[in-house]
Amino acid sequence: MGVHECPALLLLLFLLLPLGLPVLGSPARLICDNRVLERYILEAKEAENATMGCAEDCSLSENITVPDTKVNFYAWNRMEVSQQAMEVWQGLAVLSEAILWGQALFVNSSQPSGTLRLHVDKAVSGLRSLTSLLRALGAQKEAISVPDAASAAPLQTFTVDTLWKLFRIYSNFLRGKLKLYTGEACRRGDR
Repeated sequence: MGVHECPALLLLLFLLLPLGLPVLGSPARLICDNRVLERYILEAKEAENATMGCAEDCSLSENITVPDTKVNFYAWNRMEVSQQAMEVWQGLAVLSEAILWGQALFVNSSQPSGTLRLHVDKAVSGLRSLTSLLRALGAQKEAISVPDAASAAPLQTFTVDTLWKLFRIYSNFLRGKLKLYTGEACRRGDR
């Protein structure tokens, strides 16, 4: 390596080094960057909007169980963070199963639209990523550490029969319980 190549290599290393530090140095904090969660929320909202006017192509051949996304803010704010983690973790599990089941039903339908298939595939990918991000944040450990976890109230659910309703639940869950939990968990982690 020549004398003139070494400074160029060092310059390149100094330029690239800061790009990797926030992600590599603290993967658990990635979900705490509002832009990350907002990207998933935007994708969910786009999927909801894309399926809103859809009738026949968006019907599911069977009902799919989804988590109830309603938030009682008074009760939520009085919950321990570990209880919130449990509710989010259970909701994410039910929602992931619902989206995967919706994907299977949709793929087996007579004429899946390319655009709709893309939204379903992005939702599957997004939920996998969010699950990993929450695991890195410690949500799973917090959910397991809830006292009397076995006797905790079961997660409220209901069923949907269209992709639009499924994506509406997905969008509402991300904008509601998931955002509330990550906000609190991240604030608590900053202390």
